[in-house]
Amino acid sequence: MTELTALTIAEARDALKAKTFTAAELTDAYLSAIDAANDALNAYVKVTPDKARAMAAASDEKLARGEGGALEGIPLGIKDLFATEGVHTQACSHILDGFEPRYESTVTANLFADGAVMLGKLNMDEFAMGSSNESSYYGPVRNPWRAEGSDADLVPGGSSGGSAAAVAAHLCAGATATDTGGSIRQPAAFTGTVGIKPTYGRCSRWGIVAFASSLDQAGPIARDVRDAAILLKSMASLDPKDTTSVDRPVPDYEASVGASVKGLRIGVPKEYRVEGMPAEIEALWSQGIAYLRDAGAEIVDVSLPHTKYALPAYYIVAPAEASSNLARYDGVRYGLRVPGRDIAEMYENTRAEGFGREVKRRIMIGTYVLSAGYYDAYYLQAQKVRTLIKRDFETVFADGVDALLAPATPTAAFGIADREMNADPVKMYLNDVFTVTVNMAGLPGLAVPAGLSDKGLPLGLQLIGRPFEEETLFALGAAIESAAGRFTPRKWW
Repeated sequence: MTELTALTIAEARDALKAKTFTAAELTDAYLSAIDAANDALNAYVKVTPDKARAMAAASDEKLARGEGGALEGIPLGIKDLFATEGVHTQACSHILDGFEPRYESTVTANLFADGAVMLGKLNMDEFAMGSSNESSYYGPVRNPWRAEGSDADLVPGGSSGGSAAAVAAHLCAGATATDTGGSIRQPAAFTGTVGIKPTYGRCSRWGIVAFASSLDQAGPIARDVRDAAILLKSMASLDPKDTTSVDRPVPDYEASVGASVKGLRIGVPKEYRVEGMPAEIEALWSQGIAYLRDAGAEIVDVSLPHTKYALPAYYIVAPAEASSNLARYDGVRYGLRVPGRDIAEMYENTRAEGFGREVKRRIMIGTYVLSAGYYDAYYLQAQKVRTLIKRDFETVFADGVDALLAPATPTAAFGIADREMNADPVKMYLNDVFTVTVNMAGLPGLAVPAGLSDKGLPLGLQLIGRPFEEETLFALGAAIESAAGRFTPRKWW
């Protein structure tokens, strides 16, 4: 029999229903895999074996009665940004030391209501601020992939690096993640996994630690397109506790996997051909175009003229919202508290010690652009640019384009503690160059693995869709996946 942890969610779901094995056996297989690998990969910051086994036992009882939910008995990893009742939830920050919420995020509640089993909390960049998962208070996550002929540790991307690494290394069947400027799609591309950032409002943000409220959106990272579709179906819902969640039916996304893409018009935005793009990314993009053309799609060139302003506008809007959201962490009610002579000094000491370097950098940028005299010059201008970026997409879609195809990242995964990246924050921010436009416009974006670099590392393509047309992305993603195949790292851990 195939090793249990090698099964996709769809395969495990069918085998559990057929009683080929039990949810308890599947969960124990994953817990053993975590135990063997986590010291090397650092994907989990908190493993919850007792909770996982109790949930699996409850799933087995339901399955025995023929009452299993859509994810009954499927073991998942949960990004440390999602509130999990009574379980470590710290956004991988020192300032939230010891915080265990008394409530459950809507997304995880939806998953658990459908029978999913929680294996533990996954590592991430602190407060989701990062593109390499090196800003976590718990140390960097190591990518399960290594370059051919090298044993150098690589980053898994960020901020959902723990989610992507755990899925790629088979330490969970799938994982929750969040995407503010590329934090699902970039790690998925770096690890050979599939990640979708749904349309803004498709998944509730309630109970997810906020970074930038107008940009944040939850989504899944999975091993293949079908698994991503299965997870999104359970994660998405209307939520009266989140006024930005949208009241529209959640489709059966899985039904769109394998659907014909014949006749779909796929736009190729010329502005994504950035200066200095590596030849292998250009070649991957051309290959993706060929895959979709062979599947019957029509390829058209399109223009998104304001794309060049997206990254600077994003790095004004996101830090501004972060500086407002993170003001609540003061050491008074929960988390870390560093004493001072008075309450003001206690605030200062707690924040100085509790926030990491990258978080402090973004808080300072955000506070600066919101301050008197600079609000109009920076924040207001960035919001105007955001409107123009959204309008670019609307114009293209109005012309009959069904989706866009672009690279997901400008490079393959780079090394942990890469001097060039760490010495220059702007170089790190450029990792988001292909992904931030989607968040600025509130659109859905799917990252799907499409090939390997010349060093044998995974490379991903990105599909961008119309609002709430994730089904089109799943159909197109499945076409690319069918042509390109799937990618699994060579086990070294």
